[in-house]
Amino acid sequence: MPTTEERIKEIEEEIQKTPYHKATQHHIGKLKAKLAQLREKIEGGGGKGKGVGFAVKKSGDVTVTLVGFPSVGKSTLLNKLTDAKSRVGDYEFTTVEVIPGTMLYKGAKIQILDIPGIITGASDGRGRGRGVISIIRNSDLVLILLDVFHPEQLRIIEKELYDVGVRLGHPPPKVSIRKTIKGGLKVVSSVPLKKINEKTIREILNVNGIHSADVTLHEDLDEERFIDAVMKNRVYLPYIIALNKIDKIDEKKLAIIKKKIGRIVIPISAEYEENLEELREMIFRKLGIIRVYMKPRGGEPDFNDPLIVKRNSSVRDVCDKIHRDIRKKFRYAIVRGKSVKFDDQSVGINHILDDEDILTIVRGR
Repeated sequence: MPTTEERIKEIEEEIQKTPYHKATQHHIGKLKAKLAQLREKIEGGGGKGKGVGFAVKKSGDVTVTLVGFPSVGKSTLLNKLTDAKSRVGDYEFTTVEVIPGTMLYKGAKIQILDIPGIITGASDGRGRGRGVISIIRNSDLVLILLDVFHPEQLRIIEKELYDVGVRLGHPPPKVSIRKTIKGGLKVVSSVPLKKINEKTIREILNVNGIHSADVTLHEDLDEERFIDAVMKNRVYLPYIIALNKIDKIDEKKLAIIKKKIGRIVIPISAEYEENLEELREMIFRKLGIIRVYMKPRGGEPDFNDPLIVKRNSSVRDVCDKIHRDIRKKFRYAIVRGKSVKFDDQSVGINHILDDEDILTIVRGR
C-alpha cells in the first residue's frame, strides 16, 4: 500500500500530466482537493518523519517570524534589529533552536523569532520542518530573508509554506459554506464565475464529505482558492521580502536581481546596517497595528507605553484587551485624535480608533 508521501507524488504527477481546460477542470479540482487532504494528514503527523516542536514563549505586542535558508544572515539581522544575541557563523545551521528578540519601534514591542533555516522538504518534516512551520503559522507577519546570490530560494520558501496552508499576502476567500441536513448542494454566486464551474465546486465538496450544503460565493476564484475555503485550516499572513548582502554587489546587478524576483523587496545589508530603518518601518506598517494612548479621567496621557491594537480596532476591542470586566461597566469614551471630528469627543463602544488616538474610558459603578 503506498505511503501518504507516495500518494501525494502520484497525484502531483497526474495533475501535471492532465491538460487544463473546461472539460478537465472538475477532474483537476477533485485531484487538488485530495492532495490538500493528504497534505493536511502529513501536517498532523500522519506521515513519516514527524518533526520536533519548539517551545517559544510569546512576548510583546505582535510576533514576526524570520524565514530563510541557512546562511542567509538571519542571525545577524536579528541581532541588529533586536536585543537578541543569536550566534552568528559563516556556515549552515548556525541556529538550531528558535531565538527570540524584541524590536522596540514607535512604542510597539515587536517579537522577532529567528527560526532554524527552512530547507526544501520542510513541509514533509525534513530539517525539523513541521516544528518550524507551526511557529510561522502562529505569527502575525512573515519576514522572508533572501541571499542576494540566491533569489531563487523565494520560490522554494513560498511553495513549502503553501503546501502546509500558509497563504502569504492573500485575504481569505469570500465564500460561505453552511452545511445542511438535507436538500443536497445549492450553489449561488453574487459575481460571475469565470475561473471555476459548478461541477468543479460539487466535486471538491464531495471529496471533503460535504453532500448537502448552501454555498455562496462572493468572488470569482479558482479551484485552489475554493479548496482553501473548504479546508478551514489555512492561515493568511502579510509578508515582507528582504534581500540581504547587497554590499557585495553593485547597483546594476541589484537592479537585475530585483527585476528577476518581480516583487517589492527591501535591499539590505544586515552586517553593515544598510536600509534597516526602512525595514523597521515596513515591518511596523505591514503588521497593521496602531498605537492608542490611554488617558485617565482628569489625568495625563501615557505617551511612553501605548496600547498596541490591530488597525480598525474599536473602543470595545481596547476594553477587552485591558480587561473584559471594563466592558460591563462601560458608559462612554472620550477621544482625541484623527478618528474624531473634534478633540475630547464623546463616542460609543463601537467607535473605530485611529493611530495615536488618546482614549479615556468612562465607566459607571
